[in-house]
Amino acid sequence: MMGVYGGAVSSVLTQLLGRLGLATSGWETHEPAHNRWLTPGIWDLRRSDANGGGTSTRLIVKHLSRYRPGGQSDYERHWTANSDDPHRWNYWAREALAYESGAVQSFATAGLAAPQCVGVEITDDDAIVALQFVDGIPADRWSIADYAEAARALGAGQAAYLVDSTFAATPWMSRGFVRDYSTEKPVAWELLDDDHAWQQPLVRDCFPAELRAAVGELHHRREELYAILESQPQTLCHLDFWTKNLIKTTSGFVLLDWAFVGIGAAGEDIGNLVPDAAFDHFIDPSQLPELRAAVLGGYLAGLAAAGWNGGPPDVESTMAASAVKYDWLTPLMLERASAAVHMQYGGAGPIDATQLYTTRGVALLDNAEKGLRALSLAAARRG
Repeated sequence: MMGVYGGAVSSVLTQLLGRLGLATSGWETHEPAHNRWLTPGIWDLRRSDANGGGTSTRLIVKHLSRYRPGGQSDYERHWTANSDDPHRWNYWAREALAYESGAVQSFATAGLAAPQCVGVEITDDDAIVALQFVDGIPADRWSIADYAEAARALGAGQAAYLVDSTFAATPWMSRGFVRDYSTEKPVAWELLDDDHAWQQPLVRDCFPAELRAAVGELHHRREELYAILESQPQTLCHLDFWTKNLIKTTSGFVLLDWAFVGIGAAGEDIGNLVPDAAFDHFIDPSQLPELRAAVLGGYLAGLAAAGWNGGPPDVESTMAASAVKYDWLTPLMLERASAAVHMQYGGAGPIDATQLYTTRGVALLDNAEKGLRALSLAAARRG
């Protein structure tokens, strides 16, 4: 997360650091790109040893707030809608509560830790979290073997919560995440059946011919997919388990951004990891079959090593059914196909529209096909 550091600490950041009893001066600061609707402020701070010993301290400081601007568009406003509800996917104080309670270290003994918290404060109106910076290899530079190894650690960590569900009583953990997150995206669902939308040149020339039928059926049968996820063995889930939140260190793996943590199905987290790696161009879509097999194998190995014997069919179904989380992405792409400029993940800069729609179209088809496979697996079991 290296960036351009400034020489001054803002008055807002000074106040936040003071509330945690941390030094308020001597820092160089950088504000990384982030979702400002979910997290009003994130700062990357660095200060050198005052004695000139060549060492430095580096922190990540997050400011969470009950009161945030709603935004100008429906898409911006949906991030903050009803975020006072502790069970909602976007509950404003959850990440601070997760650090305060220690829940973020639930998988640490399996080799999947959270950043070390050096300060947390929660009030009725806002919260502050200060974390030690994690030095390691971010997952956007990983091999597929690294992904499999992280999935194994996740499986080993989640196995304990498949047999001990006491965490389910925690009042601020999210419930029904995939259902709410995917259905509440304010997209033009009617575009899935709109001939004109599918005949836009960028869509017509770049999306696979089979995509329209596959995503249409996925959307039509989404309730069946939610039912699969909700009927599977439940465990403690991170629910934002993807490339940008994973770092490999010399002592294992570190998992960032615990704002969505809650109850989900075994296999739901890895069901998010695989397609998202391709949607945001961290892997080529042609690698999806290899990545999926490696991640599923690693996760099952982790469950087994930790003593879980629930068997692979449930996890395979959950992983496949998790495709419904991205039900909204195709209509969003149809809606934005006429835009003059298309941006890379995180607004890092423009991306060639043909490249974006070609690669994401392949990934969307793969995702839809996996969701439909979950339905086939469920039907086979019933039969």
